[in-house]
Amino acid sequence: MTLSGWIIMLLAVGGTTGFFFWCIHRVLRSPGQTDKLHGVLDTELEIEDEERKRRHEGRGS
Repeated sequence: MTLSGWIIMLLAVGGTTGFFFWCIHRVLRSPGQTDKLHGVLDTELEIEDEERKRRHEGRGS
């Protein structure tokens, strides 16, 4: 295999391995460090609340 083939293969394997370990780290990290995750329903409710507030503010003017 040529030098450029080795470089591309090592970058691909290294990147994939790094991504794998990053994912494992994200899954196994302590519960106190979790990010706030939103479900689709939560996001839809927040959007509806914002729209309701905008409509309500528009009537008050």
